[in-house]
Amino acid sequence: MTTARDIMHVGATCIQESETLADAARRMSELGIGALPICGPDDRLHGIITDRDIVVKCVAKGKDPKTMTAGMLEQGKPVTIDAGADSDAVLQAMEQHRIRRLPVVENHRLVGMISEADLARRLPEERVGHFVEVVCAGK
Repeated sequence: MTTARDIMHVGATCIQESETLADAARRMSELGIGALPICGPDDRLHGIITDRDIVVKCVAKGKDPKTMTAGMLEQGKPVTIDAGADSDAVLQAMEQHRIRRLPVVENHRLVGMISEADLARRLPEERVGHFVEVVCAGK
C-alpha cells in the first residue's frame, strides 16, 4: 500500500504568519516552488499561500507585498492528510477539494507536502490522469 508519506516530499518550509508576502515570494523563488505552508508561532499549519495568491490578492489590488503579511491571506482551516493515509485517500482529498497541493501531517505537525509532480512521480499514470481531469480540467 502506497501512503501519503511515500508520495510526499519531505521538509516543507513554512512561512510564519507575521512574515511579509515579499518574504514569501523571495522564499518561493529561492526554493523553486509555487506554494508555502503558513505556520503560526506554535509551528502548526494555519494555511497555505501560493504565488498566485500573492499576485491576485495583493499585487493586482494595489497592495504592498512588503507590508502585507502571509497571515492576512489565511482562509479557513487548510485541508490536510495524515502521513499514514493510503494513496486513494490522498487522491480523494485532492479531487474533492480541487487542490493541487496537500499538506501531510503527523501528530498535528507538518511533515511534508504532496504536489501534482509528486503524484506523477509515484502513482500509476491512469490514476494521475483521472486526478488531472477532475482537478485541472474542472470536470
